[in-house]
Amino acid sequence: MITTPIADTGVEVTPLGFGTVKLGRNKGVKYPSDFKIPDDRQALALINLAAELGINLIDTAPAYGNSEERLGTLLAGQRQRWVICTKVGEEFDNGASHYDFTPEYTRFSIERSLQRLNTDYLDLVLVHSDGNDLDIVQRYGTLEVLNELKQQGLIRATGISSKTVAGGIAALQQSDCAMVTYNLNQQQEAEVIDYAHANNKGILIKKALASGHLCQQGEDPVARSMKFVFSRPGVGSAIVGTINAHHLRSNLHAALSALGR
Repeated sequence: MITTPIADTGVEVTPLGFGTVKLGRNKGVKYPSDFKIPDDRQALALINLAAELGINLIDTAPAYGNSEERLGTLLAGQRQRWVICTKVGEEFDNGASHYDFTPEYTRFSIERSLQRLNTDYLDLVLVHSDGNDLDIVQRYGTLEVLNELKQQGLIRATGISSKTVAGGIAALQQSDCAMVTYNLNQQQEAEVIDYAHANNKGILIKKALASGHLCQQGEDPVARSMKFVFSRPGVGSAIVGTINAHHLRSNLHAALSALGR
C-alpha cells in the first residue's frame, strides 16, 4: 500500500482512512439515511477488513459518541498497526455539539483520549473547529498546547479540521496537517490544499463523498469523486466512514484507481 507523509513528522497515511463516527454515534449526523450502530463483532470485522486491505489510518473524535472508547477495546493488540487520528475542541452531548478550545480543556481532552484509546501516544490530533477557525488559531492557543504535547512525545503530528481558507492556512503555518472538506460539490477549501502542497504539510479530506449524498448522484459516483479528490496535488488521504464491508472495499479500489494503482 502506498503512503503519504504528514509533513516531516514520520507519520505516513494510506490513501483511504477509516472514519469511525458510525461506530459511536447515529444522532445529529448528516448522512442521507438512518443507520444502526454496529455491535462489537461487526465493528471488529470492519476494522480487521480495513487492516487486511492495507488501510492504516483510523479517524475518531470525542464528538463521535463512544467511538474512542470502543476503539480502545477493539484495537487491543493492534496499536502499532494503526495511525490513530483524534481531535480536540468539540463535544457532543444530549443531541448537540458544544465547544471548548481553552488550553486547560485541550490538555484534559488529550489525557482522556489517551485513556479511552488505551494508548500512550496519539499519531495525529486535530482541532475540531466550530467554523471560527481563525479565531481559534489566534485567540485560544489550542495549537500551541498541542505542539507542546507533541514536544513531550504524547502526539506525533498536529493540525486542524478546518472550515475556512484563512483559518486552515493560519493553522498550517504552525502545525503539520489540515483536514478539509473537498468534493465534487464543495471546493471552497481548495486553496488550503494548495498551500499545504507548496509548504510540505499534510492534507486529509473529509466528506469526499459529501457524507454519502454524492453516492446518490449519477453513474459510479464513488469513482468520479475519488478521481476528483486525488487529482489535486497535496491530498494525502480521504477519510470515509462506512459500516458496509462492500463499500469499504469499493471505496479503496476507487481511491487506488484514481492514483493509477
